[in-house]
Amino acid sequence: MILPPAIILGAQIVGAQIFGARLLMPVADSVPTLNVEQVCQGIAQQGGVTFHDSAVGEEKQNCLDSEKAMRDQIVKEWPSFAPPDKLACTNESTMGGEASCTELLTCLEMARDVRSMSRGDKGGSTQIPPAQAKPKL
Repeated sequence: MILPPAIILGAQIVGAQIFGARLLMPVADSVPTLNVEQVCQGIAQQGGVTFHDSAVGEEKQNCLDSEKAMRDQIVKEWPSFAPPDKLACTNESTMGGEASCTELLTCLEMARDVRSMSRGDKGGSTQIPPAQAKPKL
């Protein structure tokens, strides 16, 4: 069966639009606002003797304060992170329903450090020496 050129062209355009949408996804330009309530509630409850432990509220507030400090740190460091890392780490830190600024910052810093090490390896200044050869028995 031979398809008319218009149908073939239409399929190519649709295919390009589908693939183009995936390739041209916008990169996060601003620090995401994560809802850390759920993760902090879970952390607080895990630390309490019971779910009705009076310390749960205090533990949750400590967690929320810590998460706010982590977000403040992310805001300061945001420009130093590569756009692909921002997108990947934001997606990873929100996967599964619970979000954490601590997890996001850790991911971003690790990705930045790996990129930095990779650039250093190419320059030769921070190369890791080759493994010692094992003597033959």
